[in-house]
Order: sequence, then C-alpha cells, then structure tokens
Amino acid sequence: MSDKVRWGVLSTSHFALAKAVPAMQKGEWSEVIAIASRDKSSAAQAAKSLGIRKSYGSYEELLADGEIEAIYNPLPNHMHVPWSIKAAEAGKHVLCEKPLSMTVAEAQQLIAASNRAGVKIGEAFMVRTHPQWLRTRELVRSGRIGELRSIIGVFSYFNRDASNIRNIPEAGGGALMDIGCYPITTSRFVFDEEPSRVLGIIERDPDMKTDRLASAILDFPSGQAVFTCSTQLVPYQHMHCLGTKGRIEIEIPFNAPNDRPCRIFIDDGGDLFGKDISSENFPTCDQYTIQGDIFSRAIRENREAPVPLENAIRNMAVIEAIFRSVESGRWESPANLLAQSS
Repeated sequence: MSDKVRWGVLSTSHFALAKAVPAMQKGEWSEVIAIASRDKSSAAQAAKSLGIRKSYGSYEELLADGEIEAIYNPLPNHMHVPWSIKAAEAGKHVLCEKPLSMTVAEAQQLIAASNRAGVKIGEAFMVRTHPQWLRTRELVRSGRIGELRSIIGVFSYFNRDASNIRNIPEAGGGALMDIGCYPITTSRFVFDEEPSRVLGIIERDPDMKTDRLASAILDFPSGQAVFTCSTQLVPYQHMHCLGTKGRIEIEIPFNAPNDRPCRIFIDDGGDLFGKDISSENFPTCDQYTIQGDIFSRAIRENREAPVPLENAIRNMAVIEAIFRSVESGRWESPANLLAQSS
C-alpha cells in the first residue's frame, strides 16, 4: 500500500537488526525509514545493511525527524519508559519491547504521556497476534477441551555472559523479566482473566545476582497457571492448556519460526500414547511482520493497539507481584499493586 506508516528505530540492538526490523520491512502497512544509535557509524552501517535510508548518531536526532510517525523501541528494559515518553512527547506513536517497564509505577507514567501527546503506545508482545495463539484461544472459548483449568509452561535458554544486557540486574535482566513474561501474558490471554494472586520462587546467579531460575503459580478465577523459566538451562519452550475434556499443546509457543509452519496439538485424552491427538498447522509467517502491521493499521485506522498500555501494565503487575512474593514468602496480589500505583 502507498500510505505505509513511517517508522524509526531506537537502537541497533542485535535483536532489532536480526529479527524485528527486517520483518517490519516486509509489512504491507509498515515502512522503516530511519534508525538511530549512540554511535553514528553503527547506525550508518545498520542502515546500509538493511536498506534503511536515514541514520542518526543520537536518539534525539531521530525523534526530531518530522517524517517519522512511529517509533520501535527495543532498548534495554530500564530505558523503555524514559525513551518511550520522549518519543511520545515528540509526537510519535510507540511500539515498545517487552517488558514494558521495570515496575508498575513506572509503567503508569506512559498513560499520562500517551494522553498528553495524543499518541498510541503499545507493548511488543508478538505472540498475542500470532495465528497459533489466536486459534488456541478460539478453541478454548469454543469448549473444544471442556473447561480450561490449567496452563503449564516452560521457557529457557543458557547464557552466562556477564556483559550481556540480560544478565545485568540494573538493566532489568534476569529470567522473569526477559522470558517469564511470555507464559504470563499468554496465560492471561488464553484464560482471558487476571490472576487474583501469585506465588513465586527464584534462584539467583551467585555472581551476576540475576534470577537464573524462576517458577511461579498464577491463581486465576477459572484455574491455575504454573511455569518455570531460566537463563541457565537447556534451550526449551512449551505450553500446555489442560481442560476437563482435552488439552492443547503449542509446539513452539514463543520463538515461532518464520521459515516453516507452526503446529498445535489437540488431545481428547482418550489414550496416553496419543492415538487421539490431532494437529493444526499454520502457514509460514513472521510474527514480527504481523505485529508491526497490526500496530501500523491501528495508527492509520485509529484503532486500539494490539497490546495496549492497560494490558501491558497488568502484565507488569503480575511480574512485580511475583518478585514481591519471593521476598515475602507469601501470595501477593497484582491488583493491590495496580491500586497502589494508580
């Protein structure tokens, strides 16, 4: 289409250059026209390699570019809110990487910034717009597995590089912030409810002090979700939705491949060896392309962002409540955190 939303990217992070930006460039509604780094040569090199026509040696310069309509913010976690606010104040819509903030109170600042500037700010949880998750929720709502009562998840990888941003506590590193947020948001998405209370336990790396192993129970009105995440385990991910009459298994729930179809498995539970399992395949797609286009379309058609601020803040409340539970040794309420910070 000719009226694509013109995007600028804050940072030349590996993730942005390798995954998100190339995917957004393939979109029908998105056009990446500029990229910025605090190193001008780094920005120029990234722009050249990706065919982006503008590059800037500071984030401020990019935000001052009047041609840019929207900002993709893949900066480290502790920089999400400050630079998203700056982008909003510059009149730009913002798609900010997950997790949205470091705390609920910090995230609440974005609502005021969004309202003042009249721009959309959303969280980049690409899983919530992937066809396999939309279909999973549709099957659950249709009663395909009876009443949904339990969701069980695992997400892990191995990284002990002390210089990696994911292993720096002050920058919002650690397993729960980096990847635990995924089973949290997908459990909320499929249950279509908020957990009333949560319980967590973590083990910290003795040197880096980040949580390298975290597990939690989320107590929803309709059932429970439990998950384990780790930055120092074998790379693995799976999600299971268990109902009173069947279950759904999402094969690759979070890092859905962009070069082959995805699958979910539906089991009616008639046989432990799986003779009653059927599968649904989803055509090859790129979830970052989908995410960028849906956000861009929301801008053009004045719709709600796919993961609006209110939803993102509720996810942050669960994360923060889990951390509080670790310290208190008790169940903690995400709703209490929201009330305290509003």
